[in-house]
This record gives sequence, structure tokens and C-alpha cells, in this order.
Amino acid sequence: MKTVIIDYKAGNVQSLLFAIERLGFSAKITSDADEISKADKVLFPGVGEASFAMNSLRETQLDLLIPELKQPLLGICLGMQLLCEESEESNTKALGIFDVSVRKFPDSVLVPQIGWNQIYDLKSDLFRDIPEQTYTYLVHSYYVARNENTIATTDYSEAYSTALQKDNFFGVQFHPEKSGILGSKILENFLKL
Repeated sequence: MKTVIIDYKAGNVQSLLFAIERLGFSAKITSDADEISKADKVLFPGVGEASFAMNSLRETQLDLLIPELKQPLLGICLGMQLLCEESEESNTKALGIFDVSVRKFPDSVLVPQIGWNQIYDLKSDLFRDIPEQTYTYLVHSYYVARNENTIATTDYSEAYSTALQKDNFFGVQFHPEKSGILGSKILENFLKL
């Protein structure tokens, strides 16, 4: 099985690679469109600011490639947000796979949300053998409202989508590579889809 991690200068891809290797899998970090197209599984991590990340994807034309992929793809943190239609962060047009907008948390809560929080209402094989109310590690100031593609929910100021799925596209707002044993299990579930 060939697994790739998309490198577009917007994330700590090394920690994700180490997490995959600890599970006994291998992966290649790449921005090469041909390698990404031929992979069996694609991981799309992201940390940072939405417009910078989208500009980086446009420079390499990965913004055109990603929505066309047919194999399982997992967007992580900013990667999940970029799979949406748009983000309030710098009024950024994103990839449009999930027909929903990314919004900033209200001023009534501390941002970013940093630390451990529970996920619940778990749906999809991504969460096979994961108990309800599992804690995952999050760092984010923007969120996706619950919608028809929501497969996990978290509460912070309100209930919001902490995971999404549409066809072969999956997204998680939390960092599975930083979420302990159960985070590793979620990553393993994706790699075994």
C-alpha cells in the first residue's frame, strides 16, 4: 500500500510521518501531483493560516488535483478546514469538497481552543472501536458547524463538527498523531479503510 502525506509548506508533516511509522506503515512526504494521484491513501495535514495555505496549494496546482482524487483522503486540522467551501479566516475560498463554511469561534470563548476535548456521536468506519466521549487533542480558532457530513461532534461554545466525511474524503479537526493511543487507532482505521 502506498501512502502519501501532502507537503504544501503548511504543517508539521514529520510528526504525522512518525505516527504512521509507529503503527508499522510507511508513507512518503511529497508535493508531486503524480505521486499523490497514484497513492492508495492520502493524508492532508495543515497548521497555520488558511489563505497562506491555499496560496501554497494554488502555486503547485494541488488545489485542482485534491478535489479530483478518488482514493481515501484524510484532512487534518487546517487540512480539514481547507476541504470546505470557504473560511472566515482572511475570507479564503477553499477547495469546496464539503459545502460548508469555516467560522471563527465567538469572542465569548478563549481562542485558540488548545488541549484535550471529547468527541461524540461517532459515525463511520474511521471510528471503529473508538468509544464515545474519547478525548482528542485540538489547537484551532476556527470551526465547522454540524452539517449532513458530520461524523463526530465536539463542544466548545457550541456543538460543532470535529470530523467530516463525504464519499472518499474524510476530515478531522483534532490531531490524531497527538491524541494518544486512541488517536493512533483512528489513524490506523483510516490506513486500513
